[in-house]
Amino acid sequence: MSKTYQENRRAGQAAMPPAEVAVPEQVIVSMAEIAESAKEGLLALAVSTGLQVMTAMFEEDVTALCGPQSKHNGDRAGYRHGSEAGSVTLGGRRIPVTRPRVRAADGSAELHLPSYDLFSSTEVLGRLAMERMLAGLSSRRYGRGLEPAGQQVEQAASATSESAVSRRFVAATETALTELMTRRLDGLDLVAFMVDGVHYGEHACVVAPGIGIDGVKHPLAVEEGSTENAAVVTDLITGLRDRGLDVTKPVLAVLDGAKALSSAVKAVFEKPLIQRCQQHKIRNVIDKLPDRLKQVTERRMRQAYHAGSALKAEGELEQLARELARTHPGAAASLREGTTETLTILRLDVPPTLARTLHSTNPVESMIEICREHSKNVKRWRDGTMALRWCAAGMLEAGHQFRRVNGHMHLPKLRTALNRHLAENVSGACDDREQTAA
Repeated sequence: MSKTYQENRRAGQAAMPPAEVAVPEQVIVSMAEIAESAKEGLLALAVSTGLQVMTAMFEEDVTALCGPQSKHNGDRAGYRHGSEAGSVTLGGRRIPVTRPRVRAADGSAELHLPSYDLFSSTEVLGRLAMERMLAGLSSRRYGRGLEPAGQQVEQAASATSESAVSRRFVAATETALTELMTRRLDGLDLVAFMVDGVHYGEHACVVAPGIGIDGVKHPLAVEEGSTENAAVVTDLITGLRDRGLDVTKPVLAVLDGAKALSSAVKAVFEKPLIQRCQQHKIRNVIDKLPDRLKQVTERRMRQAYHAGSALKAEGELEQLARELARTHPGAAASLREGTTETLTILRLDVPPTLARTLHSTNPVESMIEICREHSKNVKRWRDGTMALRWCAAGMLEAGHQFRRVNGHMHLPKLRTALNRHLAENVSGACDDREQTAA
């Protein structure tokens, strides 16, 4: 439990601008004190030396506020007021130190030491806890993943218990979720949009990344629900619009074929063009066929998707569907369903390098795989909030690993093709209405 004066000091520090840390020009290090640490390795030696340097920095701050000890200083800002127990952050642990105290010259308040404020910050603890747990280290084994800082430090260290690490991880992932869901999107020029779901226990999280005109992939948002239904996806995309995403520009939406996803995209984006995932379509078809036909059917479908034009590809797929309809009508119906949307990339004449990126939902599935990898050690999902926190942290971590997509130099051509395709469809629809009226 914090004492009142400690709470008041922290509140005062939060309101004050950060002071510059005074670094002494020379520091005398006691070799006798670090001799034992040297036997435990270079890192322990460095830690022992660093702690002595930190103590010298404390004293330098005190001198800057109070002047030299035992000398009169009429302009001093404060006076020495003894010392008290404190703690500083060392790697992923807290270690106890003795810190000097300084009171204002008029005795009104206690002055803070910039060096102590710097070293006692706990921000790094939350970051390290999240990094290690996302890397697969459990909170129970957190202490074993810390750097060996010397036996003396290890014995005095705190903040490494399972409960302490868990609390810091929860706080860090809550921050990650807030950061992801409140990040402004006004400046994002989105060319391609993807959405898919990832399951954590009985909870489904719908995730949405996007590809900007510069080819960079961006984790955009996550929404929790029992299934990937239209209401959940609509809420997710509406949230993007509320955060400043321009939904009036034409965008290529790469989806897995679920009707809920398609209807939600069309409900929010003003000019969407749907590209059905070709990989999902192939799997859906061959799952309805016996083993002897799966390989040849998959080969013919892939050959059609790599045809020189959408018209030729559609002819090859229809020929395959007619052959399958005689003996396997279910597979034929699956092949015919949504065929036009699986050929959007060909219809837009997208260059092959960019087409390999956008013909399937692989970009969003790679992000989902990173989220799954980070949470693979979680055995019990308590609630949807926990699923959201883990998913958001995984998405931000995936964002750090993203690179520009293959064929990114052709994205301006894709934007031009989208504009042209939508303009042709709009003009064609207007002509049809005029002829009907006549």
